[in-house]
Amino acid sequence: MHFWTILLASAGLVSLAALAFLFCRFRRFRFVCRLKEKNRVWGVALPLLLLALLAGIVFAVLSNVTNKPLNAAIVLIHLLLFWLLFDGIGRLVQGKFVPGRKIYWQGVSALLVTTVYLGFGWYAAHHVVRTDYALSTEKTLPKGKITVAQISDSHVGALLDGAKFGEYVKQIDALSPDLIVLTGDFVDDDTPLKDLLLSCEALGKTNAPVCFVYGNHDRRYFGGGEFDAQTLTDSLKAAGVTMLRDDVVYLEDLNVTLIGRDDASRSANRKSMADLMQSVKEGSYVIVLDHEPNNFDAEAASGADLVLCGHTHGGQLFPLGYVGLLMGANDEFLGLSRRENTDFIVNSGIADWSIPFKTGCRAEYVIVEVTGK
Repeated sequence: MHFWTILLASAGLVSLAALAFLFCRFRRFRFVCRLKEKNRVWGVALPLLLLALLAGIVFAVLSNVTNKPLNAAIVLIHLLLFWLLFDGIGRLVQGKFVPGRKIYWQGVSALLVTTVYLGFGWYAAHHVVRTDYALSTEKTLPKGKITVAQISDSHVGALLDGAKFGEYVKQIDALSPDLIVLTGDFVDDDTPLKDLLLSCEALGKTNAPVCFVYGNHDRRYFGGGEFDAQTLTDSLKAAGVTMLRDDVVYLEDLNVTLIGRDDASRSANRKSMADLMQSVKEGSYVIVLDHEPNNFDAEAASGADLVLCGHTHGGQLFPLGYVGLLMGANDEFLGLSRRENTDFIVNSGIADWSIPFKTGCRAEYVIVEVTGK
């Protein structure tokens, strides 16, 4: 939460600066300059009207999105950054700006590029792709290989409703995985009950067993909503989902030991990897489900074979993933990495919570195929 608190507070301050900046820059458009020459009032009134028009367009586009102020701030910040970029290019190319004499191409370019850039970000967040990883092990696997499907950060009811989630579950199950795992943030603070029930119904129809670990949102930050934590637990269990909270399960037919860790940010007393590894079946392939990717050194030192995480949303908006690494919030934020003899996969998430843009990655579900002896 500390990482996001800093980012959200910073976004608010930068948004205020962006509004002041845009007010000044709207006064550089040729038609504003000419009207200002005739009547100085237009020099103030027209930029304010343009700001109001921009705000109206942004909120209209975000009409079906939760947390509109935050997403409006995201649009403003991107517009500010692109405008500063094109202003800088303009200074290098043509020197000082002369009001009213030329087309203010910097402003036009900033508006167009911001629209296109966030348009691609919107598409990337709403169109889920399949990401495949091929791994190997020296351990014996009864079938010669195992296929694990990972779904993370669905935040059902935010960008992805229960019906659409069910479609993706059906699509994943058609791939005949040996195991389906949910690595946290299955639901959100304001997930509608109908979306929870539809999602659980879909999970209950899979041919593969399904296992679940908690994310930081699953147990709610603010309380309230249409259902409580017990309803979530009862609904998942009724669908046949195995819920793991610092639990170790041996899957004999796969020779896989599955360790499901409690979420680090919501549990002050979760077990250490050393403690959990004491219950591991000797010679089995060890898969760890851990929502937040920030305990990699301990998980690698424990001798786990594969760790599956989510939480970061793939960095969500470039370059936030790298900021998280610099701040020490995460060990990695997207994709496959390796430490010692342990493979780590961080899933960007099949959906998102309140932000309908992904500018540094794509929404995804992950298929991991592990080949053994």
